[in-house]
Amino acid sequence: MRVLIVEDEPYMAEAIRDGLRLEAIAADIAGDGDTALELLSVNAYDIAVLDRDVPGPSGDEIAERIVASGSGMPILMLTAADRLDDKASGFELGADDYLTKPFELRELALRLRALDRRRAHNRPPVREIAGLRLDPFRREVHREGRYVALTRKQFAVLEVLVAAEGGVVSAEELLARAWDENADPFTNAVRITVSALRKRLGEPWIIATVPGVGYRIDARPQAGHGSGSVGGDRG
Repeated sequence: MRVLIVEDEPYMAEAIRDGLRLEAIAADIAGDGDTALELLSVNAYDIAVLDRDVPGPSGDEIAERIVASGSGMPILMLTAADRLDDKASGFELGADDYLTKPFELRELALRLRALDRRRAHNRPPVREIAGLRLDPFRREVHREGRYVALTRKQFAVLEVLVAAEGGVVSAEELLARAWDENADPFTNAVRITVSALRKRLGEPWIIATVPGVGYRIDARPQAGHGSGSVGGDRG
């Protein structure tokens, strides 16, 4: 999952970003409304986290533009105001959820995952495919009943692949969804992470490489390391 944090207090924004990273959620920061709108125009975010009081176009204006775009992107409002009228006005603008400062980062992460699940309501909270069972709330993965310990980045990559339900996901999309805007587009981090993830999950290999296209979860995994063809070990 990749989210946009619109927050004009640098310490707060960085604390949120770092906390979400611990939950395997990639996050970009915009300190003002103009930067937020620019990032929204060039990146595909799953959720927008908006402080209502930011310089330039306010969080309210950004929310209105997101709703008007028809993208269906969920919006979570952050504010220091906890009055019912303030919350009501936020929901009227199109917010899907509301969190009053101060808050626990764990609660924010849980709310973001709930919004992501609601956005794709046809997907079950716990996703299963080809013997894999991925629980995004507990951040647990089991294969054929066996618990698999993953790093945060490996989990984030696997979550994107599982959500594709066997569809091919390009390296560029994985970089966009599991890393943040500071990731080098020419990095080999995706290939390295997928290779390590494949080994963590064990044989038969369940992550297939589609040469020149990307990666997918293979419903008919192949044993052995292969030579870089579909189902092989080469990233």
